[in-house]
Amino acid sequence: MKDMQTMHDWRKLTFFFFLCALEPVHGFVGPANHQGAQITQHSPLRENSIPNCWPSVECRTQLYSKPEKDQQLDEALADPVDEIVAEKTLRSRIIGDFNRDRVAFKELETLEVDRLFSNIQRTKQGTVERDEGSVLAATSLVAGTCVGAGILALPAATVSSGVIPSTTLLLGMWVYMVASGLLIAEVSLTRTLREGQTGLGLLVMAEKTLGRAGSRFAGTVYVGLHYCLLVAYMAQGGGIAAAGIRDLTSLPLPSWAGPVGFATAFGGLLALGSEKLVESVNNAFVAVVLLSFVGLLTVAVPGVRAERLLDQDWSQAYEMIPVMFVALVFHNIVPVIATQLEGNVSKVRQAILVGSAIPLVMFLMWNAVILGSLDQSLAEAAAGAAAAGGETFDPLALLRNGASGPVVGNLISVFSVFAIVTSFIGFVLGLLDFFTDAFSIQDKSKSNIIPLYGLILGPPSVIAVTDPTIFFRALDSAGTYGISVLFGIIPALMVWQQRYVDSGPTATTPLVPGGKITLAGMIIFAGAVIAQQFFEKSGFF
Repeated sequence: MKDMQTMHDWRKLTFFFFLCALEPVHGFVGPANHQGAQITQHSPLRENSIPNCWPSVECRTQLYSKPEKDQQLDEALADPVDEIVAEKTLRSRIIGDFNRDRVAFKELETLEVDRLFSNIQRTKQGTVERDEGSVLAATSLVAGTCVGAGILALPAATVSSGVIPSTTLLLGMWVYMVASGLLIAEVSLTRTLREGQTGLGLLVMAEKTLGRAGSRFAGTVYVGLHYCLLVAYMAQGGGIAAAGIRDLTSLPLPSWAGPVGFATAFGGLLALGSEKLVESVNNAFVAVVLLSFVGLLTVAVPGVRAERLLDQDWSQAYEMIPVMFVALVFHNIVPVIATQLEGNVSKVRQAILVGSAIPLVMFLMWNAVILGSLDQSLAEAAAGAAAAGGETFDPLALLRNGASGPVVGNLISVFSVFAIVTSFIGFVLGLLDFFTDAFSIQDKSKSNIIPLYGLILGPPSVIAVTDPTIFFRALDSAGTYGISVLFGIIPALMVWQQRYVDSGPTATTPLVPGGKITLAGMIIFAGAVIAQQFFEKSGFF
């Protein structure tokens, strides 16, 4: 047996020197050689398969002068386990690995438990019962937040590019905004888990993930965004209302009367009215918005010209993005629905997807009907006049003035005013909550709250009065510098910090796939929109 083993060893050694003789220049046959056969796990040339008496190291170092880089590559690729580790390391750096062991409750991941916490309320009998949130109510809240004044600016933004490009881009922007909403939900659920407190707002989440500097930056953008939108709502809502009053009464109202009257009427309602009254009025206005929208589609669809739907200019598509940001925003109420639905990930995801898809369908129909109803010659004449005056061509203004008949014009006017009012109410209340927290006002009685309305309504009113035509520029600024940062860049940064930097427990696995690539892509896209708009407005191109 010993002789047979010795003979077997000598056969291996002879075979080894035979291979060495085949490659006298490039060295030992292995993965580093550009034409040599690779060593596999079962190759007899692997060092761990050669007898201990075999002088493999001496053979490599004495017979051949292999370059140092090739030796390092041989060592890195010598073991398949090393290849797997290297591949995982590279994937972790590029995409990012999420450690599922960080999920605090495995029952949530396996769906054994469907919610993070339970809402409770006291009954009239003095007992306590669970207050289970409704997916339908949460979906309606998302949809109602989306359907606002942003829809009024869509035709003006899309008319130059046409229905097909605007529809394509609107679908893409919807995907982006849904992803952003899910990122906020992911942060909201985890912060609720760690802080033991529900209903944390975006600014609190920014402070917990990005630090005090991040929170202050987000707060500044938040106030600027709300002011831009309030300026737009006062200017456009007041202008349309004033025009209607002039048509009915023939009173020569000054240009400042519209914005001031609008802010006074609806700001006074919010400041002096009870919460129940404000809720009832808002619900009634939402009903008017929906009814006028349905009526508008019913009346206007027969007048749609098929050839107008085929007009397209893709070179103008990028101009639509800021307005689409405004039209599709719902993100400020994501923490609210996360609380209402008790941290149930499946329900929160469903509310965001379905709730944002409803206004998306409305926007697509609205855009097609408005652009398809325009008379080509009238639209070109109006667009030329607007360009000569340095203003934005508004297809809705043309239709409100009777270009497609008085019925369509009146329905558009009603829809426009009430859509603006519902958005105005929501953003005023949002800014009121911000200032209440900023000034640490604990007693929220009317005497303490009313002075804040001067801070909320005063600056936007002044700007709207000085420039009644600022509607489109204000919305453009809100979408470019406000929503793209607050609901595009900041959510991606918060999730990046929470997933890949922090090591604390999480409430859920990632709600948006793609890891770091998706997050970086969202940041880059929003940054590109900001840069493009800034340089264009600055006259660089």
